[in-house]
Amino acid sequence: MKNPNKVLILDRDGVINEDLWDYVTVPEDFKPIQGSIESIAKLYQSGYKITVATNQACIGKGIISDEQLKRVHNFMLEIIEEKGGKVDCIAYCPHSPEEKCNCRKPEIGLLTKIENELKISLEGSYFIGDKESDVLAARNFGCVPLLVKTGYGKKTLESTFCPKEEHCFEDLKHAAAYILKNPL
Repeated sequence: MKNPNKVLILDRDGVINEDLWDYVTVPEDFKPIQGSIESIAKLYQSGYKITVATNQACIGKGIISDEQLKRVHNFMLEIIEEKGGKVDCIAYCPHSPEEKCNCRKPEIGLLTKIENELKISLEGSYFIGDKESDVLAARNFGCVPLLVKTGYGKKTLESTFCPKEEHCFEDLKHAAAYILKNPL
């Protein structure tokens, strides 16, 4: 499948920033994984639209508000822009798993939201994640899943849904290098 829109989908926690195994509730807790911010900037500068699709059950669980999450995302956007990058859309699911919504990955609601907001098709796009739910959302939507071994990635390597070996990378920096050499 070709990706005429040159758009990428990234998970957030465990891909862009360190997964705290809890929740990133304040900007000070947002710790970029080494090379991730620079990689996003490089991909953007190479003509890709960058989008983020992230489950944030911390809202549904009452741990933080939408406004607090917005502050975390604004901080992330600022540091990406400082490096010359840009994120075109952030879609997040605020629901807890028990709510059984249609936007929590592996469901595809976040990807539909990105398509509607940007008025483009994501079919055939690379989707970079670290969890089985990212891989499944990508496949369910017709995207190409790429797995990073940061965050939950090493555990996801054991999943029966793990992408083929050439689509598994140490981190976002290595996945970005692959994408730049292998555009869809």
